[in-house]
Amino acid sequence: MINYANGKNFQKTIKIPAKSSVKPKSFSHGNRGMAFESDINETNEYYKNRGLCLVTKRPTPINVVEVDYSRGAIIKNAYFEKQSTTDYNGVYNGRYLDFEAKSTRKKTSFPLANISRHQIEHLKNVIKHKGIAFFIIEFSTFDEVYYLNAQYVINYYEKGERKSIPYDAVKEHGKRIKKAYIPRLDYLAIIQELYGKS
Repeated sequence: MINYANGKNFQKTIKIPAKSSVKPKSFSHGNRGMAFESDINETNEYYKNRGLCLVTKRPTPINVVEVDYSRGAIIKNAYFEKQSTTDYNGVYNGRYLDFEAKSTRKKTSFPLANISRHQIEHLKNVIKHKGIAFFIIEFSTFDEVYYLNAQYVINYYEKGERKSIPYDAVKEHGKRIKKAYIPRLDYLAIIQELYGKS
């Protein structure tokens, strides 16, 4: 048994009661969006190494149900404990950055069902406190990625007139993020254009 600094004990196996109302969520989302996420992570590493900005991916909060210690603490069963706020946050030129990265295979629109109410509320608070809030949206079918201001998405979401943002509206109101070898997705170039260089 391990005792942590907060006084809680760690047990080797944690089991959910049979009548629990919490249903484990599946991790099987395939590889959809994994290359997209990897591109963003590599871009953030590039920015950090060159002292341009510091952006990190928020860890997804999970609840571990079962651990196999026979081969060195391998998680065998877990579920998402709660939804996290947004995917990434950090700082650029003294300004707080916060954004959500989403990928869709749809050709005509970006579904708003991909965004949850608590993410909208979180981004509204970021804007309220003068942070830079935005979405990075990938249309994987076209191999296109766009920077879209969070306030634009919030307005669409809260009007409730449509269940998606048309692809043409994303093209018109967003900014295309250029793909390159290094950095892979240079979204910072757009932030510098909109908010000034350091």
